[in-house]
Amino acid sequence: MIRMESVTKRYPDGTVAVDRLSLEIPDRSITVLVGPSGCGKTTTLRMINRMVEPTEGTISLDGADLQQQPVTTLRRSMGYVIQNAGLFQHRTILDNIATVPRMIGWGKQKSRERAAELMERVGLDASLGKRYPYQLSGGQQQRVGVARALAADPPVLLMDEPFSAVDPVVRKGLQDELLRIQDELGKTIVFVTHDIDEAVKLGSMVAVMRTGGRLAQFAPPAELLSDPADDFVEDFLGADRGIRRLSFFPSAGLELTTRPVVRVDATAEQLAAADGPYLLVTDADGRPLGWAEPRDLTPGALVPERLLSHGRPFLPGTDSLRAALDCAVLSPTGWAVAVDADGRVTGVVSQQAVGEAIRAAHGAGPAAGTPAARPATAAVTEAAP
Repeated sequence: MIRMESVTKRYPDGTVAVDRLSLEIPDRSITVLVGPSGCGKTTTLRMINRMVEPTEGTISLDGADLQQQPVTTLRRSMGYVIQNAGLFQHRTILDNIATVPRMIGWGKQKSRERAAELMERVGLDASLGKRYPYQLSGGQQQRVGVARALAADPPVLLMDEPFSAVDPVVRKGLQDELLRIQDELGKTIVFVTHDIDEAVKLGSMVAVMRTGGRLAQFAPPAELLSDPADDFVEDFLGADRGIRRLSFFPSAGLELTTRPVVRVDATAEQLAAADGPYLLVTDADGRPLGWAEPRDLTPGALVPERLLSHGRPFLPGTDSLRAALDCAVLSPTGWAVAVDADGRVTGVVSQQAVGEAIRAAHGAGPAAGTPAARPATAAVTEAAP
């Protein structure tokens, strides 16, 4: 556990970057510092590895005062990831990742073997190891930065807006990769961002800081969204915090129906037995092709190119109610398509049924733990919702 007790950072000109901050950062979890520009979140992060020295207060790790430890030893015991990766441009990817192991005395062969292992862990192809940073994309460079920070297996990982310089698609992939790695390694991660969506997705705990370096609220994401401490926190979370809160409700309880689902090779009898204002057509393996009105379907003459888009499907029990609602809203028919891990249709659910599930979930309270719903099996019925 990292404990900060009445920590203040005051510069010679009188500027107070962090003001009497007290915070307990739990181990083996991701704690996110979030807030507007100038709120002191990066300064707070850098005081943990003493890149910035606090003016007042105490920061301890597992009860040991960090001020009593040699700075070099402390920094080498903590991984550090920054925006744009901060890689050495004159070194290969393998040698970049192996930097800290080499500094603490590992042999060249052992360091490179560790680097190759970490390249695989962060989703980088081994063939990239001999390349230089400028030959990689922004997302690949950020993965290298994460791998380098993990190279000496530090218990603490500090991340300062590491994904903010990449495009949204790459950013989502990097966030998912970080969650996967954290699930495997269980590090104590302190993550700085200005993006509340990123904070809610990644954080086990979220510290919202206000201008002047003061703590506004420290809570799990679900609690933060359901019960903001004050007007500042509520405004910072934004007008759509209710939609974000749906990320904490599982989709496992949605009642799916298979009655509107027909295969592309459906017979006249099968088409007649199907029921719904629109029918979902699947291929022979059960994967969705698109929607059509029943009158537009002819046995033995279904043309997938003439179907309406089925939108983006969701995985019941894995995706949240927010994902299911998004799928229903994006669907031209107002029905969300549920699939299994192999992409085969398990049923469909109407926007109305998703809305009823949301109302029921609000009454029961949010799912505990993380934004993603816990895996479970959705109910499937032959009756339309």
